[in-house]
Amino acid sequence: MNRAPATAKLNLALVVGPLREDGRHEVVTVLQRLDLADRVSIEPASELRVEGFAEDTLVRAALEQLAEAADAEPRWRAQIWKHVPVAAGLGGGSSDAATALRLANETLTEPFPAERVHELAAGLGADVPFFLTSGPQLGTGTGTELEPLELPQDYWVVLLLPDGQRKPSTASVYDDFDRRNGAVGFEERHARLGEALAQAKRPRDLAALPPNDLVQPSPHAQRLLELGAFRADVSGAGPAVYGLFLHRAEATAAERELRGLGRTWITVPTWYG
Repeated sequence: MNRAPATAKLNLALVVGPLREDGRHEVVTVLQRLDLADRVSIEPASELRVEGFAEDTLVRAALEQLAEAADAEPRWRAQIWKHVPVAAGLGGGSSDAATALRLANETLTEPFPAERVHELAAGLGADVPFFLTSGPQLGTGTGTELEPLELPQDYWVVLLLPDGQRKPSTASVYDDFDRRNGAVGFEERHARLGEALAQAKRPRDLAALPPNDLVQPSPHAQRLLELGAFRADVSGAGPAVYGLFLHRAEATAAERELRGLGRTWITVPTWYG
């Protein structure tokens, strides 16, 4: 049995541009793994079975696509242990799929090279290829073109999933973005992001990254700033909100303060899955 963690992610920045010719939006995003993680195991089986998470669709799709590419039957048993909240903007489903894809590929008689696995991952969703990499990455194009970043990692992360909120469909989030002409100023925001990344040597420098412009600002992010976070925003399409803190004591106090608003976690950046 092959087993590995499937980490959550933060979008430390998400700049969204106009529609491309392929009908998807141009994006520039800074992706950071978190120590908060699901676990996924893969073992050969007589047929395809995905257990532990009844709502899964991506792990099954990943294994079916891998088997099709290998001209084989999808004969694996996948087990998922969920810890990352579902549909929160933290990439849990994408991470599970990438992890299952990587582990199952290792069981093939002739495993595919990394480039081919990346192609399969990109066909599953924009976030999936990121979880095949190590360390923070800059995602461009549709988010699947990745470039390693050197960013500070020595900070604490407080996550809040507000009660009663669940991520709407990705299509509806982008439709709302288009209705409010969100792409206006894309080049300027892209340039600001590049400048901020070039100067990001210490954790506090991450505060200069432009805010997530896919979704509307969250009052919970403002509350995290009031509680001592040096940066706070919504991750991805939300609704999870994060705050970055220099010291564990501040992060612990903020997490305790926010518990009445929803589910909370304290975690840290991590380099690998």
